[in-house]
Amino acid sequence: MPYFIYKIRPVKQLEYVETIEKFRDAKQQAKAMREALTVADNCTVKIMFAKNQTEAELLLKEEREARPQGDD
Repeated sequence: MPYFIYKIRPVKQLEYVETIEKFRDAKQQAKAMREALTVADNCTVKIMFAKNQTEAELLLKEEREARPQGDD
């Protein structure tokens, strides 16, 4: 399964960037994109491992529970 890279803007607006087959390459690309971001960009960069682009977008938009706080 490939890795999909997205820019995520406020209110979960997704902007597809590219698909990369190898995790190491996807990680390097995302890191470079994050370093190039400015405050004016107002977005984050995420990598999603999924079967296809549709599944990746569904997973990125999914509401997740916050991690429990307290003693570990």
